[in-house]
Amino acid sequence: MAVDFRNTNTVWASVAVETLARLGLQTAVICPGSRSTPLTLAFAAHPDLEAIPVLDERSAAFFALGIAKQTGRATALVCTSGTAGANFFPAVVEARESRVPLLVLTADRPPELRHCRAGQAIDQLKLYGHYPTWQVPLATPALDRSLLRYLRQTMVRAWERTRFPVSGVVHLNVPFRDPLPPLPQPEADTFSQTFPEDFFDGITPCKPGSLRLSIGEVDRVFSELGNCERGAIVVGIDRPHNPQQYARAIARLSKTLGFPVLADGLSPLRNHAALNPDLISTYDFLLRDRETARNLAPEVVVQIGELPTSKVLREWLSDLQAKTWILDPSDRNVDPLHSKTTHLRISIEQFFSPDPLAVKGRESDFCQRWREADATVCQTLDRTLSDTTEIVEPKIAWWLSQTLPPHTPLFVSNSMPVRDVEWFWRPSDTGVQVFCNRGANGIDGTLSTALGVAQGNRPSVLLTGDLALLHDTNGFLLRRHLRGHLTIVLVNNNGGGIFEMLPIAQFDPPFEDFFATPQSVEIRHLCRAYGIDYCAIESWSHFTEALRVLPETGVRLLELRTDRKADAAWRQRAFKHLAIL
Repeated sequence: MAVDFRNTNTVWASVAVETLARLGLQTAVICPGSRSTPLTLAFAAHPDLEAIPVLDERSAAFFALGIAKQTGRATALVCTSGTAGANFFPAVVEARESRVPLLVLTADRPPELRHCRAGQAIDQLKLYGHYPTWQVPLATPALDRSLLRYLRQTMVRAWERTRFPVSGVVHLNVPFRDPLPPLPQPEADTFSQTFPEDFFDGITPCKPGSLRLSIGEVDRVFSELGNCERGAIVVGIDRPHNPQQYARAIARLSKTLGFPVLADGLSPLRNHAALNPDLISTYDFLLRDRETARNLAPEVVVQIGELPTSKVLREWLSDLQAKTWILDPSDRNVDPLHSKTTHLRISIEQFFSPDPLAVKGRESDFCQRWREADATVCQTLDRTLSDTTEIVEPKIAWWLSQTLPPHTPLFVSNSMPVRDVEWFWRPSDTGVQVFCNRGANGIDGTLSTALGVAQGNRPSVLLTGDLALLHDTNGFLLRRHLRGHLTIVLVNNNGGGIFEMLPIAQFDPPFEDFFATPQSVEIRHLCRAYGIDYCAIESWSHFTEALRVLPETGVRLLELRTDRKADAAWRQRAFKHLAIL
């Protein structure tokens, strides 16, 4: 029997955990604390679950987020009562905005010990505001079969809501009365004798629902798109379950319509380039020239998922206000430009696109102009970066795109690294798997999320700036729990490089102290304190050698020191030169 009958709380917690395990839960990240004792014991004792203890709640939440990003399955996240759960908030926000499934269980005082200064008790109901896709306070544990059936079905519902109708956070607030440890209660042992043996029968892993357009709706869409000579497909950030299937579906649509495909640097398309010969990666450079932007303007846009990172692209699309079709299976509004938009609530893989051969997919002069312009910029960019011998920040993303072993999981930090990937990541067929916290776009939790992506995965890499790393150094405490390996590529420019690209950089003071915020931490000493392998990269050949074969276990850090003002000037020269080719 999977139920622990030592006392009321152990019965309650073990029923909840057994139900989740049968539904498909595999990992629970657990923070220390007293009020969550019944949950901690139940998760730790379950033979089919991995329970991982993490000291820092904020780090724990981002670690759980990273695991969920990698697996596509909700990770359970457990903490005690009081402010512990409040430290989950940044990751909860990110999970909602980036549609990552998480199951948050915050232990709580029972109702009679709230609002009376009982200690370690705050108002935890709706603690995360509107960010969860579903949230509910559970009943207080009792030895009652009807209440245990309620608990079982609430867990089934909670697990389903982490994925449907859109992946996100479910928050269960779980009160417990004393005794919190598994001290025996005779009534619990008596209750075990009448507990039904088939209590968990019928619980099977849930699959999210799917949508599909009717043939009539598909015909209507293609009648509009097929009559357009100047169209573009814009592909944003996405983490499809099957990247190749996703890339093929987009290529099929592109070939059928004769539209170029403008794909974000974080899109799987950049690393499965051979599947789509109409892939465009240098649109940000091209659209900086007004004449080019005007000549390459489409009459209709097909947006797949969310928009790319590029501000230049977004402003161009906003000015165009072209008729836009959005393919996205969620219930979210992913049109920040407020265009003339029709949402098709379906994924590109589920969208029935006619066989390009059957409909005589056309060769488009408009698409050809895009390809030729993209090829010219790509050649010049490759030549410029190849001839750059000093270590400059923009070259790092370009170098990684050609150096990382095939299929490497790569987590990219926000701020400057994600933009360098957008601008300089070279399309290839390496199958590199790119991850990023682009829901809320914050730098918090960068290291912890990357460690979560690496957990139980193939050897992984984190590309980050120094401020994002320092903001989450407690993530290094996860090192001893890591199953796998993470190489940290640290771009250390002693401050916030992204602010050097903004107009505020002209105003110093207060720019240096309040925006760039240099920290001047000696990274090698930080690594020594946490037991992290450290290496200072001195040249591009040294960098290549360090990445040729990634270790299988542990954490190491490769530090590349750069000058953020020189890096910003290099980018500005590149923008100016490449936009007028």
